[in-house]
Formats: sequence, structure tokens, C-alpha cells
Amino acid sequence: MRSGSLPRSTREQPAACDAHGGETIGIRPHCLSRRVLLGSGGLGLAAFAVGRRPAAAHLWRAGALQEASPAVRAETLTIDLAAEPPSLDPAIVYDVDSWSVVHSLYDALVQYGPDGELEPLLAESLTLIDPLTYEVRLREGITFHNGEPLDARSVSFSVARLQAPETGSQLADTFKVIERVEEIDPLTARLTLSQPAPWLPSQMAVWLALLPPEETAAAGDAIGVRPVGTGPYRFVAWEPGAAIELEAYPDYFASSPKGQPSATRVSFRVVPDASTRVADLLANSANIVRSVPVDQVERVEEAGAAVIVQPLSGSAWIRIPTDVAPFDDVRVRLALNLAVDVETIVEALLAGNGQRLPNFFAEPGLGFDPALTPHAYDPDQARALLSEAGYGEGFATILEYSSDEREEIATAIAGMLAEVGIEVELRPTEKATFNATWADPAAPPLRFATWRPLFDPYTLLSLVVSDQGFLSRHANPAVQALIDAAASETDEARRAELYRDLGVVLLDEPAAIYLYSLTERYGVAADAPAWTPRADDYIIPVTR
Repeated sequence: MRSGSLPRSTREQPAACDAHGGETIGIRPHCLSRRVLLGSGGLGLAAFAVGRRPAAAHLWRAGALQEASPAVRAETLTIDLAAEPPSLDPAIVYDVDSWSVVHSLYDALVQYGPDGELEPLLAESLTLIDPLTYEVRLREGITFHNGEPLDARSVSFSVARLQAPETGSQLADTFKVIERVEEIDPLTARLTLSQPAPWLPSQMAVWLALLPPEETAAAGDAIGVRPVGTGPYRFVAWEPGAAIELEAYPDYFASSPKGQPSATRVSFRVVPDASTRVADLLANSANIVRSVPVDQVERVEEAGAAVIVQPLSGSAWIRIPTDVAPFDDVRVRLALNLAVDVETIVEALLAGNGQRLPNFFAEPGLGFDPALTPHAYDPDQARALLSEAGYGEGFATILEYSSDEREEIATAIAGMLAEVGIEVELRPTEKATFNATWADPAAPPLRFATWRPLFDPYTLLSLVVSDQGFLSRHANPAVQALIDAAASETDEARRAELYRDLGVVLLDEPAAIYLYSLTERYGVAADAPAWTPRADDYIIPVTR
């Protein structure tokens, strides 16, 4: 590569799809079949054939689910989380520790299973009548923890509440694509959209937890501290700064694809320090702990506990804004990418768990392209680009990160940037403050973040990368055109192709320093009850 020239992306031809008789064997983002089987429980996803669409298609339909044989349920289960949820209102939480508790208490219409595939949950079926109409058929006989029945009113109420300005959800604008919810009968609701939204089911899975209308209307904001859902556990108590106590819901529906409660009583404890969480595990005061440090894995295993290394659908990166100099110059943004030795960070600080990424997208989600080559570590080329952009003497900047992220990773990145003349001040920030200042032009320009799940990248792109994003300080017409096109493309194969094209533009004109795919290391006691790790990083204490 010549000194001062802009690196350009390289992409090999994608591998062929594995198919037999029209049935996809191994789904890759560029592959499409007419029908994809979602696991062994009789669930099916009917996808659209390329270039045509049936008049109505069941996107997700619950088949003949059989009740699982009841597993041995522990009396108590203690889980150490890294951060305390700011609320238990599902509309206003945005991190995996909060979602772990929220999705233990609530259910959505659909969910991501442990393998990353969408599957029906409270919905018996979700049908796309036409590009602007979804029809939801609810499962029969489900009740909320307070005894209210699950019905179509729950759907219309929950959508309206998520959209309402007074709720304060960062996802309100996203769900405003739903113009009307019509209650067809007690178990059927029809959603009319303002424009095609093929990404909507993926957003439902995370944020559209269904609420009991009467209880929620009466409770108001108190729903955030006294939650009532349909989930496998019901709320008992919350001692702020210490623990959230739940108990198994005895009337939870036996055929739930989410699974059945692993314990009669669960305590989610707030333990920010990783070493303290490991100490809890080794002292038998915790059964499952999040984020075992790499240098303590051997200690945990020697004590008889297990460390589960779980690949996640997520990525780590440092957001680079385009609204302030010098980052409005693409050469500077490219230089930052070339200056960071991601492979060394992965090997030295992550025990080799993770791979360098060429953009935001992570396997197995839409947009991930295994044929796209990430930027190589090249500090000489980084210096040349900085000099060409007029910053040969370097510059100073600030890198902000949430205080629950790993400081040593931010420190390593700052050191590498210093090697090419960029002086970086590190600024750890409490998580709630960090999450509230994404779009603030007065906030530090560089922002270290980890984002999951990324099965469908719509949320990340619409919030952080779009020029209209609630969390965005980025603008790029070429990027915006592809974001907009993919957001309304209902042909899944074409949508995947658009995201791969977007990935190439994001590589060549970076919106971030792209780092690595995420993995999680859970510490699990030898006597812990059965539990299934998930690619979305939620710790939900259930057995599937």
C-alpha cells in the first residue's frame, strides 16, 4: 500500500449456500430458502422466496410444542451481575444485566433463542399479511402474575405505552412505525405500519414485553420497581444496590420455548467488581457469575467450578463522530483503525476469544461477511494518513467508556494511539451517565462501547450510525442511503446483501474503530442447576 493512500476494502466471493431439496442446512446471511426450521420443537420460519411474495406468510408459527419433562429445580439460585438495572420497566432498559432480569419477569411476542434464531413466545403465530400489516395470534390460557389474562388488549396497550413520550423510551420513535393496533378478537391483534419494517420482529423480541393493561395503568411509573409480567419468574423484592429477588411463577405455561424456571427462588445480586464475583463463586455464595477475568479462569477451574466461554452476537468498537474536527476527515478515522493492534488485544487481554472485525457486524447476524478483510495493523500508514490530513504532529482527544467495561482494554488502545501521535485522555463514566450522553456534542468524541445482540443490526444502525439516530453523531450520505434501503427491504436475501454492501462502505469510511466480536465468560458452580447460555448474553435462569 502506498504511503498516504486510502486503504480500500477487499472482499472474496461468498461461500456457496448448503442446500438440499430447497431446505437450508446451514444458514448464512447471504443464503435464503423458502423454509427454515427453527430447532427441534416443531417451530418453523417461512421465509420469502427471492423475487416474489405470497399474499400472506406466517413468519413465525408455534407448532406442536410438547411439554418438556420437568428438570430438577433448585431451591435457590444466586446470580452475580456486573451492574444494577436502572429500572425494571422493559421500555427503558438498554443493557444485558437489565435485560437478564427483565426477560426473567416478562415475555415478548417473539424471542431470540439461545442459538440466535427468532421463535414465537407469547405469539402463537406472527403473520405478514402484506408489507404494511402484521397479524399476531396469541397463545391461549396465559395469565399475568396478577391474574389478568393475556389478550389482544395487552398488545395494543404495550405498543401505545412504548410509543408514548411520557414513557421516555429511546425506542419510541422506532416503534412509531406501528400506526395502529386493531384488536380483532380476544387473541388476535393486527398491526398496521406506516412503511415496510422487516426489522420489527427483532425489535419486538427485545423491547416489546407485554404488560397487563389494568395493573400497569394503575401503577404508573411504579411498574419500574414493582413489575408484573407473564415470565417464568415473578417479582418479590428489590433492595437497591444489593439484590433483586424473584420466585418461580407456578402458572408459567409449560410449553414455553423460553424454558422453565431452574430454581424456586432467584437472587440477582449487584457485584460490580469482577474479582469479588469470582470470590463469591469460590465461596459458594453465588452459583452463576458474569465476566470471569481471563487471569482468574484457571483459579476458578482448579476450585471445581466451570468457566463457560460463550460466543455472542455482538461487537466492540470505539465510536468516532463526524461532527467535530479532526474526525470529520475520513483519513483520520482510517488512521485510528490502522493504529490499533486488535489481534494483540484479543490474544493478550481476551485469551484469544474473539476475532477482529471489519465493521460493526458480527456472526451470525445480518451484514456479517466472512469474506470481508478487516484493516490490518499498520502504524506507519496511520502516521502517513494523519500527516496527509494535516495532523503530522498529532493531536489530543478524550476516550470515554462505561465504568463497568474493562479499563485495561481502553488503556491498551490509548497506548497504541499514542504511538502514532494521538494523545488520549481516558475518562471512565458511570453507566447511566454514559448512556445519557451519546449524542451530546460536548461529550468526549471517542466512545468505547460493546453492543449486543446484533442478530439484526437495525437498532445499532438506526440509533448510532444514522444521521437521524437518537444516539448519533455520525453523518455520511453513502451510509445513510444503504441504511434507509435495508430498513424497508422486505426481501430477506436482498436486505442481507444491502447490509453487506453497507459493511464495505463502513470499512472504507469508518464510523468507529472496529475492534472484535464479543464472547462472555460465565463462572458456574459445580452444583448449579441446569442453565442454557445465550448468544444475546442474557442470563435467564431457565432450563429449555
